[in-house]
Amino acid sequence: MATNYLCKNCEKTCDPSFAYCPSCGQETANELTVGVLFSNTISNYFSIDGRFFKSFIPLMIKPGALAKRFVDGKRRLYLHPAQFYLFISILFFFLFSFSVRKADDQISRTLKNVFIQEVSIDSLAIYREEIDQAIDSLVTAKQKIAGNSLSFQKEVLDSLIAHGAPEAEKLSAMGKKEEAGLLTTRVFVQVLKLYEQKGGGIVQALYDTIPIAMFVLLPLFAFLLKLMYWKRGTFAHHIVFSFYFFTFLFTTFCARILVNTMVSIPLWIDVIVFMSFIVYLMMALRHFYESSRKWAFYKGAFISITYLFLFLPLATVGIIFVSFLLY
Repeated sequence: MATNYLCKNCEKTCDPSFAYCPSCGQETANELTVGVLFSNTISNYFSIDGRFFKSFIPLMIKPGALAKRFVDGKRRLYLHPAQFYLFISILFFFLFSFSVRKADDQISRTLKNVFIQEVSIDSLAIYREEIDQAIDSLVTAKQKIAGNSLSFQKEVLDSLIAHGAPEAEKLSAMGKKEEAGLLTTRVFVQVLKLYEQKGGGIVQALYDTIPIAMFVLLPLFAFLLKLMYWKRGTFAHHIVFSFYFFTFLFTTFCARILVNTMVSIPLWIDVIVFMSFIVYLMMALRHFYESSRKWAFYKGAFISITYLFLFLPLATVGIIFVSFLLY
């Protein structure tokens, strides 16, 4: 007679022929291999089954239909909006990272040429005036930060850096006062770091902050929907709509990146794609909120203008500032 299996998770016994523990649901197989580990991870978080295609096609060709079906209770047939958004956004940031690396290399080289201390005699003779003007504009520019004057001479700071002076001395040479607060001190430290590293990696730091910012931008979009459709559903319904709409945006961005790797996309096509986002939004609003064409147009235009020219610029400034502090 076979010995009962002892579950290592809940420590209860069950029939050895069972594939899963009837008490806690864990698999009874004990062997953990690399293949099993990653197959479980992929299947749990990035599973591509029939629900993906049932969700993807309506998302692309029937604006608002997928969100409408989900809030109406048809949820088992389609990917969860958060799961769908997470999968597509990860794919987008993966593809986008290749462009970021190229941009980071180019900007780092440009900044290094501005900050660089050792240049050839010939190039210095030819571009001396331009280099001096660029350096002066960067390192002698004065900006009041909580009573601290960010102003320093390049030669003094370079000498301190070359001799390995303590950070406090370098910050003092930059104009930081002893009574400066935490935020002001952090700004001075980051400016020093930017100067010492010649701007290398600044674009990558900006890129790393964008995924975090999306968790703020998406609820802000849902907030605009709530303002426009105050009596149409709960805030959770607006979040569902936002998840699917941003999933559509990221899917389109992924397609653009892939196409752009093969052929150069002209500006007029990008303009058409951008306008299609607004048209898609208006159609989605009409279907999801059962709005008339006229009100879907007006509200879609208001949401687009407010989001693009108010929320997005403010968020961009915040992203740049946060990425600078985390640089």
